[in-house]
Amino acid sequence: MKEFISFLQNKKNLLAFSGGVDSSALFFMLEEAKVPFDLAIVNYGVRKEALQEVAFAKELAKKYNKKIFIANAPKFPSNFEAKAREFRYNFFETLIKRHSYETLLLAHQLNDKLEWLLMRLGKGAGVIELSGMQKLEKRENFFLVRPLLGYTKEELLEYLENNNLPYFLDKSNFDLRYERNRYRKIANALLKESGKKGVLRSFAILAEQKALLEDFCQELQMIKELAICKCHEKALIICANKILKRLGVVLSYKERQILQKEKKLVAKRKFAIAFNGEKLFIAPFIQGIIMPKKIKEYFRIKKIPPLIRPYCFRENLIDF
Repeated sequence: MKEFISFLQNKKNLLAFSGGVDSSALFFMLEEAKVPFDLAIVNYGVRKEALQEVAFAKELAKKYNKKIFIANAPKFPSNFEAKAREFRYNFFETLIKRHSYETLLLAHQLNDKLEWLLMRLGKGAGVIELSGMQKLEKRENFFLVRPLLGYTKEELLEYLENNNLPYFLDKSNFDLRYERNRYRKIANALLKESGKKGVLRSFAILAEQKALLEDFCQELQMIKELAICKCHEKALIICANKILKRLGVVLSYKERQILQKEKKLVAKRKFAIAFNGEKLFIAPFIQGIIMPKKIKEYFRIKKIPPLIRPYCFRENLIDF
């Protein structure tokens, strides 16, 4: 935690809180270090303990003089994990913009990072994806901070128990109907068997290799929501992933294959991605715009890919 205290001390921080072991441990660690922060919690309403956890968060906020923001999620009849995650992060980012928070604190720990690696490994991933969560990530308007990535779940639980600190145990984390929980079981067993030193060392090596690969993607230009990156065709996926990660998007294995082959892609129905042989372009995906022939010809001469042209036209991005 020491490496984060000075960074967070004079910032406006928002903690994503659930009342579970991880976020409760982070709450009390931050409080002990006298780091200022407020709370944000989502009630999904799928467990009977949910209301108790929200009440617990309210009690902590009152006792420690924190602001607290609560969102009640709608019911998600299908694809719960993905939709819940999207709802959760939209809620957090809305709060960050509305109240000018500078950081979003997340309580992910080493088990979570290993779990992510195993999930990506099973779906086809490279060094960039396998390196997974980072302690500090710069987003457009804030920093995403994960101070607990060096701790295991067992260590956090031990911290809470030894200091007689309250927390809730989320029973849904043991429900093997959820894909993430099945990988979590494997990750927990692996850490218990091998210990964390080797796992931490492997992640450090992955981070070094990731940094070397990302050197291919240095000439990044941002014009409004348009990203332009000069890169080699072999580094196309690396550069795309680096830019999209800032937008909270992870390409699937199938999407990466399409992009590498076709040199263009619409990701998650939101982002247009295209490569013109020299530069990679990423912009919001726009449909239904009719452009004059002169503008189309101008974009063709400037080698602006067709998928990117509607956004450039709408935003009057001509000379760049």
